[in-house]
Amino acid sequence: MGSEGWCLLVCLALSGAADGAHPSLFPAVERQWRAVDVILDCFLMGEGGHRGGFAISENMVKALLVLKQVPVPDDGSLEGLTDFQGGTLAEDDPLITFEASVNLIQIPQAEALLHADCSGKEVTCEISRYFLQARPKATVETAAWFVTNVVVSGEGPSISMVMKTLGDAENGAVLHPMLKLPLSPQGTVRTEGEKMKSSRKKVLIFLKGSEMGEYGRLVYRWAMGQGQARREGAAREPQQLPAAGDASLSLPSLTLKDEGTYICEVTTSPYRAQQIIQLDVQAAPKVLLSLASEALPPTLLCSVTGYYPLDVTVTWIREELGGAPAPVSGASFSSLRQSTAGTYSISSSLTAEPGSVGATYTCQVTHVSLEEPLGANTWVAPPEQRTAFGVLFASSLFLLALLFLGLQRRQGKSEPAHPWLWP
Repeated sequence: MGSEGWCLLVCLALSGAADGAHPSLFPAVERQWRAVDVILDCFLMGEGGHRGGFAISENMVKALLVLKQVPVPDDGSLEGLTDFQGGTLAEDDPLITFEASVNLIQIPQAEALLHADCSGKEVTCEISRYFLQARPKATVETAAWFVTNVVVSGEGPSISMVMKTLGDAENGAVLHPMLKLPLSPQGTVRTEGEKMKSSRKKVLIFLKGSEMGEYGRLVYRWAMGQGQARREGAAREPQQLPAAGDASLSLPSLTLKDEGTYICEVTTSPYRAQQIIQLDVQAAPKVLLSLASEALPPTLLCSVTGYYPLDVTVTWIREELGGAPAPVSGASFSSLRQSTAGTYSISSSLTAEPGSVGATYTCQVTHVSLEEPLGANTWVAPPEQRTAFGVLFASSLFLLALLFLGLQRRQGKSEPAHPWLWP
């Protein structure tokens, strides 16, 4: 992504699964269904405390989400598939395992989740705390709420659901050390999935940058069918949110000032949820290789300009005629410079040693914005050729000067005498 590009921030609004009969209750005649446990690698978004409902920490903890007994079409490939057992966790296992009953909701295209690895699809799963605006008194002390967003790459499904914890800490259950929630005998946090559906939705997208302070600044707001952009050019397709629960925001003409952490807050009645999206802006460097000094031995100067972020690697490579390329050490670097736009520039100089046959020198730059290293090269002739060329050039200049003087004299002799000097 360049420093002046286009960006789409994908934010899933609160939306319910499609209404209708559950496939396990009314399976299609021509298809066989089987209830299986779907296990997903997720991230639990850390709270870090909240101010005004917005997370002020971007900590993420690995978690496991087990969707219990999800009906999927059985084409014969599920033979030998076993249900999740839980039990003792290994050292490399996630710290938190959520076990979610999905009897109350429908998981669309659940087979895509089950076969994502085999089909080369990427599954993104984020879990964060859910905050009820009007919490029932009966659940204030005995239940915690989480929102889960699952997205399958390509044309795969996207799922959003609320999970309410089950179990009672007063019955002597062991508590999770971080969440302080009761654990099942298998060491999981048991939850029940619920639909997320509301006819009234409000979407707020905030940018929280390092220079913005703790609370950030509003980028875009949508409520009751009306959108308001606080950042010039920020836009959302009007049909996205009502039709598909998609509150994605487009930001044209990106600059480095757009970089930061974006928080998408979606509010319904009585729920409120957040999704955190990190936007990193990149600017690709430009490379110019020039001759800084023609003295023997010559000095080469490689200028690397207009890149962002800061980390960049400059490598010098030398290749003699008929030889193999080899890295060269001994280069020096200028001080780092930063433009008013926020991009960086630096220069590297190297004393060339072309040898007896000459050599090609390449300045190669590696940066996160580049798919492959960017380079510039030049040929440096051996000292003998440079000396011979200098003598030949000087001799040529001397001969040209003599020729010019000779022509001037000849032209002077051929001119007639002035008439007033004639006898």
